[in-house]
Amino acid sequence: MYRKIMEYLANWKNSPYRKPLILQGARQVGKTYSVLEFGREQYENVAYFNFETNPALIKTFEESIEPAVLIPILSHIASQTIIKETTLIVFDEVQLCERALTSLKYFSENAPEFHIIVAGSLLGVAVNRERFSFPVGKVDIKTLYPMDMEEFFLACGEGDLVAKIKQCFENNSPMPTALHESAMQYYRQYLVVGGMPDCVNKFLETKDYIFVRHTQSMIL
Repeated sequence: MYRKIMEYLANWKNSPYRKPLILQGARQVGKTYSVLEFGREQYENVAYFNFETNPALIKTFEESIEPAVLIPILSHIASQTIIKETTLIVFDEVQLCERALTSLKYFSENAPEFHIIVAGSLLGVAVNRERFSFPVGKVDIKTLYPMDMEEFFLACGEGDLVAKIKQCFENNSPMPTALHESAMQYYRQYLVVGGMPDCVNKFLETKDYIFVRHTQSMIL
C-alpha cells in the first residue's frame, strides 16, 4: 500500500544534510513495512536488525558504540557486507536498546556516509531514561501516523477520484454528483475502518466490518 512517508524518506536519502533517522510512532502504523519497502526500492541491500527478536544485539552495543567497531560486527550478524551509501541499515524496536540510540550520535559525527533508519514505539520512554544520553541535534526525527483518508482512497484503488477531489478543491468548483456520492461512501467507510494498515488490508480483502472491528480490538 502506498504511504506518503515514502516521499519524505526519498528526500531524506538524497539530502546532503542527512542524519540518522528516527522513525517513531504507535505500534502497527506501518513503520517496519514502510522502511523495508523503501529499502527494497531505493537501495541495493537492506541490513535489518530487530532488538526484540534478537536480544543478543543489545550486548553488541553494550560492548561498543563506535561505528568502526560496529559495522564489521553488524555485517557478520546480517551475513552481508554493509557498504556505504548502497546499504540501508535498519534498527527496529530500538526503544529496547538505549545504547543503540546513543550510537546514532557517533554515526552522525564519524560515519555520516552510512544510511541508518531506526524504528520504534514508545521512544519517549527511552528518551527520558537517565543512564544513556539521547543524540540531540545528531538525528532526524519523523513520526508515522495511521493512514489518512487520501491513503485509504488510494489503497481502495481510487487514485482518479483523489485527483478529481484535488482538482475541484483547487478550482473551488463542485464535484459531479455521482463522484461526490462515491467519495462520501469511501469517507464513511474510512470512518469505520480507520487508518491502521492491517485493518485496511482486512477490509479490502473481506469487506467484513465485523472482522475489521475484531482486528481493531486485537490491535487495541
